[in-house]
Amino acid sequence: MKFITLSALAATGLIASAPALANLDLAKKSGCLACHQVDKKTVGPGPSYAEIAKKYAGDKGAEAKLIEKVKKGGSGAWGPVPMMANSPQVKDPDIKTLVKWILAGAK
Repeated sequence: MKFITLSALAATGLIASAPALANLDLAKKSGCLACHQVDKKTVGPGPSYAEIAKKYAGDKGAEAKLIEKVKKGGSGAWGPVPMMANSPQVKDPDIKTLVKWILAGAK
């Protein structure tokens, strides 16, 4: 008997929710949800992923900017509280996956 994984089904387009679930899981695993939520601002420092997607909608350079911000940290874009650097604990491919997911609307 052969089993088909959720990611294999998602790759075929038969289901669309598996990649989003995988990225939410990746955000949880990576510690992102300590400061960010998907669709609401946290009590703490970070904007929601929905706010980030809205702010950078139409910005062709957003993906590269946000990948660097996640890797190296920074401050000033959303207020005085700095974002800590997330590299090397979050690997580059995971950062890229998370940023793409956030910019796509992070559901």
